[in-house]
Amino acid sequence: MATEFPIISPLNPPGDRFNFAQHLISRNAAHPDRIAYIDDTGSLLYGELERRIRSLASSLLACGVRREERVLLLMHDCNDWPVSFLGAMYAGIVPVAVNTLLTAKDYAFMLEHSRAQAVMVSGALLPLLHEALAIAAHEVKTLIVSHPPGELPAGAVAMDTLLSQHPPMRPSAATCPDDPGFWLYSSGSTGRPKGTLHTQANPYWTAELYGKPVLGLTERDVCFSAAKLFFAYGLGNALSFPLSVGATVVLMAERPTPAATFKRWVEHQPTVFFGAPTGFAGMLAAPDLPAKSQVSLRLASSAGEALPANLGERFTAHFGVEIIDGVGSTEMLHIYLSNLPGKVRYGTTGWPVPGYEVQLRDDDGHAVPDGDTGELYVKGPSAALMYWGNRDKSRDTFQGGWTKTGDKYVRNPDGTYTYSGRSDDMLKVSGIYVSPFEVEATLSQHPAILEAAVIGAPDGEGLTKTKAYVVLKSGRQVSEDELKTFVKERLAPYKYPRSIEFLSELPKTATGKIQRFKLRDLQSPTQ
Repeated sequence: MATEFPIISPLNPPGDRFNFAQHLISRNAAHPDRIAYIDDTGSLLYGELERRIRSLASSLLACGVRREERVLLLMHDCNDWPVSFLGAMYAGIVPVAVNTLLTAKDYAFMLEHSRAQAVMVSGALLPLLHEALAIAAHEVKTLIVSHPPGELPAGAVAMDTLLSQHPPMRPSAATCPDDPGFWLYSSGSTGRPKGTLHTQANPYWTAELYGKPVLGLTERDVCFSAAKLFFAYGLGNALSFPLSVGATVVLMAERPTPAATFKRWVEHQPTVFFGAPTGFAGMLAAPDLPAKSQVSLRLASSAGEALPANLGERFTAHFGVEIIDGVGSTEMLHIYLSNLPGKVRYGTTGWPVPGYEVQLRDDDGHAVPDGDTGELYVKGPSAALMYWGNRDKSRDTFQGGWTKTGDKYVRNPDGTYTYSGRSDDMLKVSGIYVSPFEVEATLSQHPAILEAAVIGAPDGEGLTKTKAYVVLKSGRQVSEDELKTFVKERLAPYKYPRSIEFLSELPKTATGKIQRFKLRDLQSPTQ
C-alpha cells in the first residue's frame, strides 16, 4: 500500500560548496526583526542571531582554533547554544555537543577522545567542567563561558565579552557538503559513548525531508522541544527545522518536568511540541495538566522510544492534537520512520520517510516477509560518516549505504512498522521470540501502572523467562497476580511475565531510555 506521505518536489542538493550555518543565515536574511529564540532570560532576533554567529566564528579563530578542529559544547539550552553551535560550523570548526547530565569522568573522556581545542560552557556547569579538566590528560586553548556566575577563573572569558572584541566573520568558511560538520555522542545503554561524526549537509537533509514536508513547519510556528539541543532529536526540533523556515523556538534550561513544560505551554503558546513517551506519560498523569483551551498546540511529536498506543490516544482525547510518533537515531540524525499528521496509526511507528529506504533483515542478512520480526536497516542522505576512532564499530554499523539500527521491527500489511525491541533486548522464551516492548505496552495499559520494563531472567534451569519491573502511579495499588492475569488476557499466554517486581523508579540513561542492563544486573535465577 502507498505510504500517503505528502508529495514533495525534487530537492536541490547542496552544491560543491555548502556551509550549514550560512545556509540558515541566508534563509532568514529577509526578516531580521523576527524572533528566533526565547530562553529563560529573553529573546533573540534573527538579525542578532546572525551577528552573534559570525562574531563567535571570528572569535574562535582568533583564539587559535583552526578549521576542522573540535570544540566541546557543554551548555544548557539557552540563546547562546545555537550561537555556539552555528558559530563554530560557520568557521569550519567542528562543535562537539555533549549531554549536560553526565559526570566529570564522562567529560574527561570526551575531551581526550575529541581532542577539543576549546570549550564553550554554561556558567552553572563550570565547576563540573573544571573537575573534568583536572582528570583529563588533555589541555584546551580557550574556555568560553555563557552566563558566568561571577568572577571567572584564570584563562576563561565570558562569551559576551569575547563577542564584543571581534567583528563578524565574512564570508563563512568554504566548506563542502561532506566536510565534517559536528559530532554528537551516542547515548548507548552500555559501554563508552561513541563520537558520531556528521557532515555539514546532514542537518539540511533532515529539515528538507522531515521538518518541512512531514511536520509541515512554517514561519508561523512556535516550536518547543523537551528533548535538549545536544540530542540528535532535539537538535532537529529546536535548531535545524525551525531555523530552516524562520520559525520561533522556545528554549528551557531546566529539566522538562510536567510543571516546567506546562509553564512554557501556557506562557509562550508553542504550536508544535516535541517530547518522548516517558514525558507524555508523566504529563498525562499530572494533576495540573492544562486544559485544551489553555494551549495553542497544533501538533506533537514523539521519539526516543516507541509510543504506547494508549498514551497517544489519551493525549489526543484531551487536547484534540495528534502525537506523530517516529523513530530516528544519533547515526541518522533524525527521524526516518514516522506517522503522518492526519493519518496516525497509534501503536506503530508509521511509514518510511520519503528520501529514506528501510529493510528488515534476519540474522543472516536476508529480507524477512511481512509479519515476521527483522532487524531494521536504513539508507538515507543524513547518515553519519563514522564513529571517531572506532573502525570496528563503524564497519558493523555503517554497511555501504546502509546503517544498521539495532532495532527490531515488524512490517504490517498497511505498510506501517511496529517496534519489537532492540536486537539485544529481544527475548527467546521456549524457542519463541518475545518482544519486551509488547509486554511493557500491555502492562502500561493497566490503570495503576505508570511505567514498565521487561527483561529476560534465567530460571532454575538456566532458561530465559520474562520478568517485569513496574512503577505504580501515585496512590495506586495492584497485586502481581492481577497484573499477570491482565497480560494473559491480552497477549498470547506464553508472553506473560513470570515474575513482577515493583520499583519506585526505573533506571534510565540521561536521554530517558530504560537501562535494561542495570535491571539484568539485579537478577538472580527466578524460580
